[in-house]
Amino acid sequence: MLAEKSFPALDCLIVGGGPAGLTAAIYLARFRRRLRLFDAGASRASWIPRSHNLPGFPRGLEGGALLSALRDQLAVYGAAAEDGRVDDLRPGASGFEALVDGAWVGAKTVLLATGVVEIIAPLPHVAEAIRRGEVRVCPICDGFEAEGRRVAVIGRGDHAGREAIFLRTWARQVSVVLEPEDELTAEVAQAVAASGIPVIRSSWTLIELSPACATVTSTDGQRAEFDLIYSAFGVTPQVKLARRLGAALDESGRLTVSEHQETSVAGLFAAGDVVRGLNQIAVAEGEGAVAATTIHNRLPRNPCLPEHTAEHSPAPAPDAELEL
Repeated sequence: MLAEKSFPALDCLIVGGGPAGLTAAIYLARFRRRLRLFDAGASRASWIPRSHNLPGFPRGLEGGALLSALRDQLAVYGAAAEDGRVDDLRPGASGFEALVDGAWVGAKTVLLATGVVEIIAPLPHVAEAIRRGEVRVCPICDGFEAEGRRVAVIGRGDHAGREAIFLRTWARQVSVVLEPEDELTAEVAQAVAASGIPVIRSSWTLIELSPACATVTSTDGQRAEFDLIYSAFGVTPQVKLARRLGAALDESGRLTVSEHQETSVAGLFAAGDVVRGLNQIAVAEGEGAVAATTIHNRLPRNPCLPEHTAEHSPAPAPDAELEL
């Protein structure tokens, strides 16, 4: 039999330890709220070899370094990201109850920062290639770095076509690689052609990755080399827990939220990639801050007690030396 909670309900339980969840946790910890953050260790940010569009880091920042810095900042305020998977979420006496590693945890509010799972291009060793920067998944994040390079976009149908058109902002040589049976709609095909983007028909098994280049062999035996591959297969929003509570989804399958990041279920908040399709670190962190501030203002006030006077407050940690 599963163990029931034997402690007062949390002010907030956060699911997900990416930029959105960690930012929300930092805010809530600074608001002196009782919180726990559970992280299953699958943040897409950890895949980023170096982000160049995160404000404040002009020479870029590696994704793992960002997550480490956010965790260190959270620790300054006496909280931590805990390893653990939330397997179920249900209404509870205090608001919600979450099943975490076989035990139920009660919380007045819940923030879902569960993100999305990338649908990975079916190429050998593609995960390692993404971490090395040979295969990219976000043209908004690093399309600028494609300038002057030969780019191939591989993916499914119109999604790949539109991404290739987007990348023409920077790269003069962009091709779309589709499997033989895959098709573009007439509208997208016309736009692709107008942008000077050739369509290559190839099986994914005929794409070779190497640190120097990617080689694509078309179905008619022609070979083409590219400096970068962009994967355009889409993502799967992680909304299983929210769906169990009946939370509303938009047409893309992501959670619908108010301007304060609250879902259609009262007290259930969401932030980051699970909410809207921009998939940007800066956006995720902003949404985490909005959600945390709303949660703090929604809960009963927590006036300062003697043990929370300035002399007992945690001292700021020395500035972390981030890899810039």
